[in-house]
Amino acid sequence: MDMLPILQSGLPEGAVMPEHKLSIVIPMYNEADNVAPLLARIHQAMASYSQPWEVVLVDDGSTDATPNEIRRLAAQYGPHVHAVELVRNYKQTAAMQAGLDTARGDVIATLDGDLQNDPFDIPRMVYRLLTEDLDLVAGWRKNRQEGFWMRRLPSRIANSLIARVTGVRLKDYGCSLKVFRGSVIRSVRLYGEMHRFIPAWLATVTTPRRIAQEVVTHHARIHGQSKYGISRTFRVVLDLVFMFFFMRYRTRPGHFFGGIGIVLGVLGSLVLTYLFGLKVFFGQDIGTRPMLFTGFFLVIAGLQMVTSGVLAEMLSRVYHESNGASAYVARPQPAHGDGDGWHQPAPPANSKTRSRRK
Repeated sequence: MDMLPILQSGLPEGAVMPEHKLSIVIPMYNEADNVAPLLARIHQAMASYSQPWEVVLVDDGSTDATPNEIRRLAAQYGPHVHAVELVRNYKQTAAMQAGLDTARGDVIATLDGDLQNDPFDIPRMVYRLLTEDLDLVAGWRKNRQEGFWMRRLPSRIANSLIARVTGVRLKDYGCSLKVFRGSVIRSVRLYGEMHRFIPAWLATVTTPRRIAQEVVTHHARIHGQSKYGISRTFRVVLDLVFMFFFMRYRTRPGHFFGGIGIVLGVLGSLVLTYLFGLKVFFGQDIGTRPMLFTGFFLVIAGLQMVTSGVLAEMLSRVYHESNGASAYVARPQPAHGDGDGWHQPAPPANSKTRSRRK
């Protein structure tokens, strides 16, 4: 395949890249034709990179020749290209987590293995991450080379919905090209299909002010087939419900269930009070009214939700106390110098006089 034209790194003229070690993590599934051109493209992009770097290729249980290509090219390029083979197809989130577990750098970049993300954007994003003291720089495919109705429109709707629910205002959650501070991304564990919500997950251990986005190049797919379709929109909605609960009520689930229970209980009590008034003061027959069953149902459902909230609070406390998990994450502080970090009281004013008399 003819290589794509080499782009500029985008670094300011005369810029000096801060010291770090970079790991590039790439999950791949049935991308045999893309392994060789992708590695060639990465080495072109990193040819003049001034800091140590490595590539971690994760084969997510491919059924084609992808694992053979990864092993062959890893041996050809040298020890800085690492191959990770999963025993079966665990999906993208698990493959990405496997790559993050293998990566050794204090800065980690992720991208897809389909050649649609451009590695030449990585140095610019790393430079911004380090010089602006950020924890994540997410790629924004401003000019996506994909169909509008099946890909771009559902993506825009999902991005708007995710941003509104999570409070992390990004225009492109689905772009796999991201650059993380290693210490931050390692404090988050990815499960299920939550790779779409990595910026939101990071917002649970850092502030959204340290999350930025960068316009990146996006190419049309040349080899292989896309692994995504319109059906992913429905999965995003389900994942978003869990994400909302986790971000807002992880340490206080009783407030979530209890709040719903109180609302249901109050509505049921109002209905039953109304029917009680009709029976006592007006002598009307309420035994066969649907409202009576509705009132009882609401009250019972409210009690069940409150009970679920109590149980969830107990489970949350057991989790945090037994695993030593904390309800917060604090940034590491620099070690103290020669002192012990305490403010020492000044000696009494007459202490020198007494010492001289002695």
